[in-house]
Amino acid sequence: MRSPHHITAHPYRNPYDELGSLDRGPLDEFLVEDVDLEGAQDDTWAPPNHRKGSRRKRRGRLAGLPFAMKAVVGILVVAAFVTLADRWALLYAERRAADTLKTRLKLTAAPEVEIAGFPFLTQLADERLDSVKVTVPDVAADRISLAQVTATAKDVRLDTDGPASVRGADVPRLEGDVLLSFADLNRELGASQVTFTGEGRDRVRARGTLPVAGHDLRLRAEARIVRNGDRGIATHIGGMRLDIGDLATYRPGARTSEGLHLSRESVARLAHETRKAKALLSVPAVVRRLGVPDSLVREALANESKLTDLVGTPRFLHRAMRLNLIDLAGGHRVEAGRGFVQDQHGGGAQ
Repeated sequence: MRSPHHITAHPYRNPYDELGSLDRGPLDEFLVEDVDLEGAQDDTWAPPNHRKGSRRKRRGRLAGLPFAMKAVVGILVVAAFVTLADRWALLYAERRAADTLKTRLKLTAAPEVEIAGFPFLTQLADERLDSVKVTVPDVAADRISLAQVTATAKDVRLDTDGPASVRGADVPRLEGDVLLSFADLNRELGASQVTFTGEGRDRVRARGTLPVAGHDLRLRAEARIVRNGDRGIATHIGGMRLDIGDLATYRPGARTSEGLHLSRESVARLAHETRKAKALLSVPAVVRRLGVPDSLVREALANESKLTDLVGTPRFLHRAMRLNLIDLAGGHRVEAGRGFVQDQHGGGAQ
């Protein structure tokens, strides 16, 4: 048989006391021994400083860059400031030059001055400018006004007392362009009713009418302006045509299509105006140029019906329009002169 175990008597008579011994309770956190808080109360409270740590971080980042990188950054910063100073000096010089030109030339508007080359400060120190371009708008020139005058000077030598004082300049080479307004030309030539328009950079086209002897002559021409040497200007006029109403057309030149030619309307009217048709066919030079056989010409001059049939054909119309009346007039004078000499010679022999 087993011996009985010893059972210890329960130390707490009240079960709630036993539960209270298991948990220390909230009062234990406050019921602590008194400490010396007087010294702690003397220290004043201050907010935490976070900037010190950021400075350390920034210093650490810059300190981590290599020396070559720092040198490159420094050079770039210095170059930016130098470039800014150079551009400011350039703008100041251009403004002063524009004001000086406006005052000395008595211009109504300040010109536009452009100084080429970089950097400007080194050119100023060397007293030499690579290129200077001056543009002057609206320049009065006697009866008309120039819309724009542009001059470009190369290799300009400066006469200075220092970088801040320029007395004058020596310009060995100067090139310029003059822009003439077509509105001024049209106004000056308004009586002739001829208008001018631009065709590219060096061409001018003229169109209009000219009243001559009670007829309106329609004019059209093209002019090309080119340089002739260092200081000369040459003008080549081409494509000129003068329409004398609906009677004839004149083109200067010696080619087949040039000269004085009858218009289509005037040739077509010959079929209805027999008197003019007979006068035309009575000239031997005209008949020879038209290539009409003499037998047909004689029949046409004798019979108006056959004259109308001959003059009204498209072949006759085409050939009549190709006749150069200036050449016909010259040939007719030569033939008339020969006939006169022959008559005089024959009369003397009799």
